[in-house]
Amino acid sequence: MVILRKYMALLGVGSAKIDLILEKDIFNPSEQVKGYFLIKGGTTLQQLKRIDCDLIKTDEETKREDVVDSITILTTESIPSATDNKIPLTFRLPLTVPSTTSNCSYRFKTKLSFKQGVESLDQDIIKIM
Repeated sequence: MVILRKYMALLGVGSAKIDLILEKDIFNPSEQVKGYFLIKGGTTLQQLKRIDCDLIKTDEETKREDVVDSITILTTESIPSATDNKIPLTFRLPLTVPSTTSNCSYRFKTKLSFKQGVESLDQDIIKIM
């Protein structure tokens, strides 16, 4: 049974999940974004590899996406099954970032990578005034 759960987690079934929790979702240019990554353990112990978090700007007319800035956290931590782990996030928005409009939107795209197994993804929309 343990082996079956391990293989299921490798395929993404019952694997750990990541969720970016922000203190708020409306910001000004050069403002500091604060929050944390909530990692929820799956059905088996999993070895984490890295967390990538990109601030993505989307042109709503052309659907073009550009990475404004990125954060990468390398880790060798293991996440036990059915546990929660919080990793703090502090991120300063660029001073020159344009405001959100009907043609321009922003989101944080977060990816949790494991030593073995399928990645966990999360997306959080923000507004820049």
